[in-house]
Amino acid sequence: MDIQLTPRPWYVKYRTHILCGILFFALALYLLIASLGPRQLKIEAGSYRVAEVAEAPFMEYVDVEGLVQPIQTIRLHALESGYVERIVAEEGAMLQEGDTILVLSNPTLLRTIEEEQAEWENQQRQYREQEIEMEQHSLSLRQQTLDAAHQMASLEKSLEQSREEFRMGIKSKAELEVQEEEYDYQRRKAALQLQSLQHDSACTILKREMVEANRKASTRKMSRSSERIAQLVVRASVAGQLSYLNVTLGEQIAAGASVGEIKVLTEYKVRTSLSEYYIDRIATGLPASIQYQGQKFPLRISRVVPEVKERNFTCDLLFTADKPSNIRLGKSYRVQIELGKPEQALIIPRGDFYAHTSGRWIYRLSPDGKRARRTEIEIGRQNPQQYEVLSGLQPGDKVLVTGYEKFGGIEELVLQ
Repeated sequence: MDIQLTPRPWYVKYRTHILCGILFFALALYLLIASLGPRQLKIEAGSYRVAEVAEAPFMEYVDVEGLVQPIQTIRLHALESGYVERIVAEEGAMLQEGDTILVLSNPTLLRTIEEEQAEWENQQRQYREQEIEMEQHSLSLRQQTLDAAHQMASLEKSLEQSREEFRMGIKSKAELEVQEEEYDYQRRKAALQLQSLQHDSACTILKREMVEANRKASTRKMSRSSERIAQLVVRASVAGQLSYLNVTLGEQIAAGASVGEIKVLTEYKVRTSLSEYYIDRIATGLPASIQYQGQKFPLRISRVVPEVKERNFTCDLLFTADKPSNIRLGKSYRVQIELGKPEQALIIPRGDFYAHTSGRWIYRLSPDGKRARRTEIEIGRQNPQQYEVLSGLQPGDKVLVTGYEKFGGIEELVLQ
């Protein structure tokens, strides 16, 4: 007897296809909903730094590394050429002004000075001979003038007597005229002698001045030559530390060559290098400070070198009060250079968010602290500790300031 089979429903035959379709539709619906809603990322809340936006005093300053240097460095030069005969001071020695560092020898210079000494002595003899000749000539002229004056006095007496004899009729008029002519001639001659004496006196004064000037010039020249011998000894021009000495025994040194360096240690300066970004804001007189071992040591900028090298420029700072007790050359300190006075501002601490968002947005936490959503902001001034917020946040808001290298462009974070 045949058994009649009941036909199966059509969906049983196609159940696999229907199940796949339902799954595909659910997945498509999920992707559609996810694409239309905000993208989310779950993170561990304790792994990232949360900061609170606050209104507080903000001071713009630069924090850089500074190296301690001497207040002044003096180069030593050899004033005369010669061979290094003796090295008196070693590198690192503390010197006083005038202390001997090197002794040079120069036989050629010594011979030249000896020849100049002999020439100078010969010139001094010549000047003395000229003075003696001028003195003798002046004495001779004065003697001649004296004789002429004596002769005129005798002639005058004789003429007066002849005039008396002429009135008495003893002498003729012709004899008197001859005697008067002789007297007049001698008078004019005596006047010329006196004039010659006066001229000679003026010339003698000028000659003496010229001889004296020549003597002084030759003496100064000889003195300078003698000083060249003293210049064979290289001495410390200031008190300080001989930082290096670049010579060896027997080495020939040219005149004007640099042989060493002295560091003046009466004061210290701090030299630092800053980014060219600050070149228009850094000027002499700006205050700065060093925080060291719990103490603050004030400084001020004393010199700015405007030349930019490798996108940086340098400046020097001087201590305005006490300085660290253990300060040493080459020691480094963190220097804070103030760019303005403290002002009230809306601030947040520094974090890596700025490097990844360029300060254009930040994750702001919801009031319950379970979510953080991307928020547009505007950053103003900054210092090594803080950023100034110009817009986008309010006092009391909490924001994430670290971990941005892992977040990408996620719109919303879920804190677990």
